[in-house]
Amino acid sequence: MAYILFAEDDSILRTSLETAFTSEGYEVYGCKDGNETMEVFARRRPDLLILDVMMPGKSGFDVCAEVRRADPSIPILFLTAKTSETDVVLGLGLGADDFISKPFRIRELFARVSAALRRGRLAASTVNADTFMIGSARIDARRFLVVTDEPPDQPLTIRELGLLKEFAEHPGEVLSRDALLDKVWGVNYAGGTRTLDQHIVQVRRKLGKSDDLIETVRGVGYRLRVAK
Repeated sequence: MAYILFAEDDSILRTSLETAFTSEGYEVYGCKDGNETMEVFARRRPDLLILDVMMPGKSGFDVCAEVRRADPSIPILFLTAKTSETDVVLGLGLGADDFISKPFRIRELFARVSAALRRGRLAASTVNADTFMIGSARIDARRFLVVTDEPPDQPLTIRELGLLKEFAEHPGEVLSRDALLDKVWGVNYAGGTRTLDQHIVQVRRKLGKSDDLIETVRGVGYRLRVAK
């Protein structure tokens, strides 16, 4: 049984979500604000975290940043009305895996949660001691890190590590946005490509001097250019 921790300051919505997730067989704990979320997180690591952005005390962005420093692998979803380009870029930059807009369809939420949990379990089972190179950047899959000649090392989320593995396994190939979403987010991912594009922005930033090796193929997707 997956354990879901979520933060929502609207008491009516919080109660509704607790009831809905429980009816689907999840163990769930709903928090009223960001401070309580971090207190509960410290007591027990959840399998997945769902955050509102605007909350009393610590915001969802604050919680996301703190959780990512403690655990790079836990899936984090934002369930929020704040889904402007600026908000999405900030949230994904802090390590979130996905944004779900309010108002939302409960079945879509369940589908996104299920896909995130599946992908999290798969990533956790396949991460090993191997390292691989993207240009001059060394990817340490065990520690979820990008190591370059310009410290500090850059931490990776599960999605970012998954993308880098896909590129490393298919050098020179054009990978469509749909194919990358299927492989890294799961075939039942119900979101759009904006999340993928913003993850690519973050991955490039973390690659340092090798950032230009991930090329955009207009209208199709992305390609890892083979360094000469």
